[in-house]
Amino acid sequence: MSESVTTTALTPEVARISEEIVRLLIPHRRTVEPDTHLDIPGHFPEQLQQIADFVAKDEQVIFSLPGFPCKSPNTDKVFGHLPDHGERLALRFLDSLCADIEKVHAPGARVLICSDGHIFGDVIRVPDEHIDAYNDALLEMIHAEGLADHLDTFDLRDCYGPALSYDEKRKLAAETLGPTLEELRAEVREDESTLRMYRGITRFLVEDTAGWEGSRSALQRDCRRRAYEVILRSRAWSELIAESYPRNVRLSIHPQNRGSVKFGIRLLGAADAWTTPWHSVLFHHTDGTWELMHRRDAEKLGREIHRDGRPSHFEAVGDGSGTGTRPGDGPGTRSAEAA
Repeated sequence: MSESVTTTALTPEVARISEEIVRLLIPHRRTVEPDTHLDIPGHFPEQLQQIADFVAKDEQVIFSLPGFPCKSPNTDKVFGHLPDHGERLALRFLDSLCADIEKVHAPGARVLICSDGHIFGDVIRVPDEHIDAYNDALLEMIHAEGLADHLDTFDLRDCYGPALSYDEKRKLAAETLGPTLEELRAEVREDESTLRMYRGITRFLVEDTAGWEGSRSALQRDCRRRAYEVILRSRAWSELIAESYPRNVRLSIHPQNRGSVKFGIRLLGAADAWTTPWHSVLFHHTDGTWELMHRRDAEKLGREIHRDGRPSHFEAVGDGSGTGTRPGDGPGTRSAEAA
């Protein structure tokens, strides 16, 4: 927490507005805690103080959100390596959240999406050129959707200057900002939330691995080893963001408990608290709701929809909306113009 936050004078009006902003965040909280219906702004003192620092100065509230790294390399889960309608709706959600905040705090809010793909791309075995393409397409999507007033991006290309390679930047960040492997192993043994994260990332790595030719037990061992490295790199990235933007309110796409320095935020509906648009595809139900799920599951329930010549999402069979097709769409697909 920056010194300016700890010394902010919480006048009644600053406190009221800060609580209103946290109240807007609470319905979208990503957590594994079972009693979220009891949440009130006072349960999140860290976020109240961070937000109050901006409110007291009548400034736009700036959030940092590590995430939107790249697509999973497993095409049983995703269409390919470029963002699709899952990312589009997640970006629209963040934009709408900023617009809601503007209704209670006139300067409004802004989210800096800190894409973390490059920091651990070698560990999750996604090539840097795919991560570059994903990040570039994400920024294009922000501008095409008219969301640039509220959203911007930041990634490893913006750090350490252009002379260093991605490998050199990753090594520098991990060695100077991340915990040691021994420290992290001890934390996994002693802290329940870190253990849950370690297990969740291990599960993702197992699911994301394509073309593995060894035994299942060997894959588990490999993914457990890599999970530690992913967490180490993620911690380093988080510290790098904090150094670059020390005042920003810190969000997370991982589940967070009350009282954490970061506020876990759910971008879209999913069956569990860990699913993200970059590990899944978006499915459109006949009742109009959207759900993230693995591509192999969505294929069993509906049809693939294309937009601008690329796979966009799946739609439940029997939904009568949008019956036309666009030139360049694959056979049997329908356009997503109305989505």
